[in-house]
Amino acid sequence: MRVRLPAGERWTTVREHLVQRLSAADGVVDGMFAAGLIVGADGEPVPADTPYAPGMFLWFHRELPAEVPVPFPLEIVYRDEHIVVVDKPHFLATTPRGSHVAQTALARLRRELGIPQLGAAHRLDRLTAGLVLFTVRPEERGAYQTLFRDRLVRKEYEALAPLDPALELPRTVRSRIVKERGSLTAREVEGEPNAVTRVEVAESRPDGLGRYRLVPATGQTHQLRVHMNALGVPILGDPLYPEVTAPAPAGDFRRPLQLLARTLEFTDPVTGVEHRFDSGRRLAAWASYEEWAAVQ
Repeated sequence: MRVRLPAGERWTTVREHLVQRLSAADGVVDGMFAAGLIVGADGEPVPADTPYAPGMFLWFHRELPAEVPVPFPLEIVYRDEHIVVVDKPHFLATTPRGSHVAQTALARLRRELGIPQLGAAHRLDRLTAGLVLFTVRPEERGAYQTLFRDRLVRKEYEALAPLDPALELPRTVRSRIVKERGSLTAREVEGEPNAVTRVEVAESRPDGLGRYRLVPATGQTHQLRVHMNALGVPILGDPLYPEVTAPAPAGDFRRPLQLLARTLEFTDPVTGVEHRFDSGRRLAAWASYEEWAAVQ
């Protein structure tokens, strides 16, 4: 549900307006705020004491639909008074969006750690596993988000895809990627490059499967998936590239996309500490392609 805060009437906070407007049972609106289920235009949870601003948009599910639990652990890699770094499993969204609200990394962490003000410094696709950085203090979130905006975070990914003996690697792929609103997929077009990825083969197997190291210098939507597909070696388990497949039924956690955010490196903008974090996850198809590909 989307709500636009009207002009012409005055409330002190967003909470005061929603309590009056929704006429919900006692504690319902406060519970939605506490769970981070009321979000703004940026997808970030809106605190209950946010000053009322006419014209502001809010999104929430008044009555949450049942969500199938994602039955994989969310591992905490690092935690201090400023940040929390987690190793996200496949199929778990980073922040509330669309039909994924309670079953998100942010909602889980807020409940499990008891930090209602926790926020995401960046996002990782729901189908991609690996490292995600969250911030503890709202007033510091902008400093960490700026690291990603200004490309001051070194990110390294791991992907499993077919090997092509004719493909010359390593190489740096540069292209212009666009994704229109309402389209499931992004595409490459003519024009000034806005997406840059270093692609290397880290390891190969006799059965024709390769483990690739991907180092993006930019962060366009679906960038790694688009670049690998353009090279003729689409990532295993990709439901969008090279072809859009039918959505998997709710609760079908087979054949996860074989893409992992392996490493995050950055200088902490608050403490000055040099951080390097590595995912402890392993892509399933490398250990046993047959088991990963088997129809269950």
